[in-house]
Amino acid sequence: MMLGNFFYRFLRGFVALYFKAKYRITVYNREKLPKKYSGGYIIACNHRSYSDPPAIAAVVKGRFSFMAKVELFKKSRFFAFIIRMCGAFPVERGSSDNSAIERAISDLKKGKVFVIFPEGTRSKDGTIGKGKSGVALIAATAGVSVLPVCIMYGLGGSPKNLDFAVGDMIPADEVAVEGFNSKEPKEVGAGRRELKRVSERIMNSIRELQGQILENRGETIE
Repeated sequence: MMLGNFFYRFLRGFVALYFKAKYRITVYNREKLPKKYSGGYIIACNHRSYSDPPAIAAVVKGRFSFMAKVELFKKSRFFAFIIRMCGAFPVERGSSDNSAIERAISDLKKGKVFVIFPEGTRSKDGTIGKGKSGVALIAATAGVSVLPVCIMYGLGGSPKNLDFAVGDMIPADEVAVEGFNSKEPKEVGAGRRELKRVSERIMNSIRELQGQILENRGETIE
């Protein structure tokens, strides 16, 4: 266990150094980041690149957990080992299996920081799309807070610019949803509507952060 923790921190430190060397990172609202290596909350972020998870690790301190498509674990044993050590676990897109959600909730209860990209896919033009309800489901079930984050890579400027905006933590009681897992059809319907509402609130917070970055850049997204 101690060896695993050491290796994890070594990898995270290497990733942080690499990204700080590769990009000029600007962090907006840094004071809103949780304390060093605190966990048990969700980071909800827009999705632009495969670099998003390590970019988050370069700015936020913590023990991370995140879903990754199962195909990534089939590239090579070494690559699968590295991403597992970084906190990734496999998920098969389109599957009705709840094991990935259960794993996320379990990791949160262990004090890890669960990173999720609510859009479910990368945005090609930078526009932040509609969020899926998974983030709200996990937050409500685990009873944890959600930290909105927005990442942007050098739109209209140097490709080496990486802007990282941190939002206000959304408290657990504000993402709580009662009855969403009830077997009663009426309550299920009401619960699903609440999950969509919570998800949209989280996405709106991410869009506001994108607006802050764009305003500081003097740019817009068509």
